[in-house]
Amino acid sequence: MVLSAYAAAIAAGLRPGMAATKAQALVTDLVVMDADPAADAEALERLALWALQRYAPIVAADPPDGLVIDTSGADHLHGGEDLMLSGMVNRFFGSGIEARAAVADTWGAAHASARFVARPTLVIAPGAQQDIIRNLPISALRLDPAIVHGLRVLGFNTLGEVSGVPRAPLALRFGPELGRRLDQALGKIAEPIDPVRTPDLIEVRRSFCEPIAAAETIARYVAKLVLMLCRILEEKGLGARRLDLLFHRVDNTYQAIRAGTATPVRDAKRLTRLITDRIETIDPGFGIEIMSLTASHAEPLVASQVISSLVEEPEADVSGLIDILGNRIGASRLFRFAPVASDVPERSINRIAPMAPDEGQTWPGQWPRPVRLLVHPEPIETMALLPDHPPVSFTWRGVRRRVRRADGPERVFGEWWKRDAELVAVRDYFQVEDDAGERYWIYRAGDGEHSETGSHQWFLHGIFG
Repeated sequence: MVLSAYAAAIAAGLRPGMAATKAQALVTDLVVMDADPAADAEALERLALWALQRYAPIVAADPPDGLVIDTSGADHLHGGEDLMLSGMVNRFFGSGIEARAAVADTWGAAHASARFVARPTLVIAPGAQQDIIRNLPISALRLDPAIVHGLRVLGFNTLGEVSGVPRAPLALRFGPELGRRLDQALGKIAEPIDPVRTPDLIEVRRSFCEPIAAAETIARYVAKLVLMLCRILEEKGLGARRLDLLFHRVDNTYQAIRAGTATPVRDAKRLTRLITDRIETIDPGFGIEIMSLTASHAEPLVASQVISSLVEEPEADVSGLIDILGNRIGASRLFRFAPVASDVPERSINRIAPMAPDEGQTWPGQWPRPVRLLVHPEPIETMALLPDHPPVSFTWRGVRRRVRRADGPERVFGEWWKRDAELVAVRDYFQVEDDAGERYWIYRAGDGEHSETGSHQWFLHGIFG
């Protein structure tokens, strides 16, 4: 029997539940592999551990073919939920795994949407899960196949149809499972996630005789946990690159905070600040019973002398500032520019991580460059007296500007060794200043005489400070 089939197999007419002999008759040279549920479960567990390291502190396997991730407290590190999902799906696709992902208020709604909404990614607005899942089939509710079959015999096909009838007759016939799954999907009852963990994680925890809820109390115990964790890190010669703080509430649900660092760190004050900055995002509910702090990513950190009267004054350490900004707006939104060996301005820069080592290139010093380079050069209307002279005026974004002062041209040739179309391409750049004192970087496409060198149109490419 066919237990699973990927997209190409389904397109060829194969379906789960089909007899293997029929499948082999439909597709010649069909590759058939024996099912190994135990190996599949192990692979799914390894995938959950990978997602734990990369995406969020609360991750669990959602058998037989899914993961459930609590993105709260971690999605901002990936640029928001939309970017997080698209990046996740693209990464799976690059590894040969076809995946779909959805974000919703509840595990049940996200599970149903990821599997039965025909979109690679979907972010459901808070409180809108009922409108999304009401038209999905009842098989999306994670019910026993016998219950699904029984509901279909009664004429129920969608979740909206089931949720719109009285619960008592359905509970009498199918038991409490149907109502429980409906309430979980709609957010009426909680569905805790038991996060995956590995024995080699560096973790400290604190259990409370009485649940705590005050922000000041939480912050005080955060500082204590960080001190405990830093002692262990010091014994192992490690520094934390990522911290996960989990709050186990009295209703058996979890809240989490994830904080990352640009470099390995075991400074207790610095790590405490990174975590306490996000305490306001935690909803303690009726109280927190257990707090656990994990260094989910740690790297070797050796002691180094940073102050000495015998050496030059060290450069300012901006890694602390980078950590604060990265945990507030997302590390993916922080970068610095590095030079690239290219004469074409838009190809002469590269975005790298703020603390990444220099790549060995230097900025050219013979010609100044604008502070702001436009993503794409914008066309301008110009009035020029001679082909090799700058314009006397230009119009950009509907505003006419008279050129008071100009410098140039700086001729930039195309990279003919990379693109045949740039074999004779030329740009002539000018620095111009208008009557208001604003300075711009404009260029003419072509040398002003030969049509094969460019269109001879003018463009604005940058703005000087």
